[in-house]
Amino acid sequence: MELFRSKTCALCKGRKHLCGRPRCPILEKFRVAKSVESKINKKEIFGASPPSVFVGEFEYPNVRIGPMVPPVEGDTSFMDDPSRWDNITIPEIMEYRSMLVMGETNANVSVNKNSKLLNNIQELAMANKPVDSEIELKKAPKLELITGGFTPPVGPRESMLKFRLAENPKIPRKSDYIVGDDLKANEGMISLYDSGFDEYYIIKLLSTGLLGINKKLVPTKWSITAAQDLLGKHVKKKILENNQINDYEVYFKNFLGNRYAVLLVPDLYAFEMLEVWLKGSLFSGENYQILGDFEDITGMKGYANKITGAFYAGRLSVLEYLKKRKKQAKILVFREITPEYYAPVGVWQIRTGVRLAMENRLGKFNDLKSALEEIKKYLDVPMKDYETESKILKSNQRQATLDKFF
Repeated sequence: MELFRSKTCALCKGRKHLCGRPRCPILEKFRVAKSVESKINKKEIFGASPPSVFVGEFEYPNVRIGPMVPPVEGDTSFMDDPSRWDNITIPEIMEYRSMLVMGETNANVSVNKNSKLLNNIQELAMANKPVDSEIELKKAPKLELITGGFTPPVGPRESMLKFRLAENPKIPRKSDYIVGDDLKANEGMISLYDSGFDEYYIIKLLSTGLLGINKKLVPTKWSITAAQDLLGKHVKKKILENNQINDYEVYFKNFLGNRYAVLLVPDLYAFEMLEVWLKGSLFSGENYQILGDFEDITGMKGYANKITGAFYAGRLSVLEYLKKRKKQAKILVFREITPEYYAPVGVWQIRTGVRLAMENRLGKFNDLKSALEEIKKYLDVPMKDYETESKILKSNQRQATLDKFF
């Protein structure tokens, strides 16, 4: 899919906003690159890695892996910690990520086939605090920022000649034990999560081949979805033991140009997420299209192939909320992407956006109609169009009709 419409861009030149976006993505990338150029335009980079590591998926099973190091010392953890990005803006994300220089090296996904260099990268991934590090590159890194739907933007990168940890990483005792133990990857991830580690830390361990019996590198993009899917299923098992909520509940949050409305229905668990790219938004067409994925209490067979990683990120946030309340419910998440979301910054913003929505309840309602009337106030797409596509709304309307006969 084309990110930029060449004819429109040629006429606009970033000045007229003909695409409908509040900022020109092309000019924004140039602006960010210019602001960091003097700091990263060199072959040797020394600074405190947040810590941050990236594993690519192209040419799997031979992948590109590398540490990400900014030319900055001190507490740099905010540069690679989505759990702290509740109030961040897209320009700030782009600036943070442009400062993280990735030193790339080739690696086979089979951990035992790699060199000591990988051991240093794995030590970095296990750290829970920034680590002073040094990378030596083949040449000055390319000044570009790659944005995508799954991972946070990946900044400047270049082939790496050397990588050195300038201090001993601070590694939590629990993760050191899990990595060294003979546990399956799933068991290790759940153990860490139940011990209070967030999934972004767990994703780094999985991605760098530190979890499992037959340890392998896992591309970062794949690790994100794998971790959020596994942890979501783990939390779901716990909430299925709980009583249902008593009322229809509505939640809402606008985050980075994404509108998240959440409807909780007093019923047995099911989860559905619907999303729409509104006209003028990044991947929109002339007419909007509602996409969605659904699972009932038995779970989903296969992969959420319509909205992909968004499904697992949104599901985990709502399930964690219900777990805290010791309740279960049928869940419907509406996501509308507006032109304000002019650069994709990763699936973390869905995880955060839905989590923030669950902190902002708009009200409780006695019936579905009243709840939907409230949600309509915050969305552009007519509710009748959502009702046509939603499995949950269809089933609940049928159920409400049958109830009249009893």
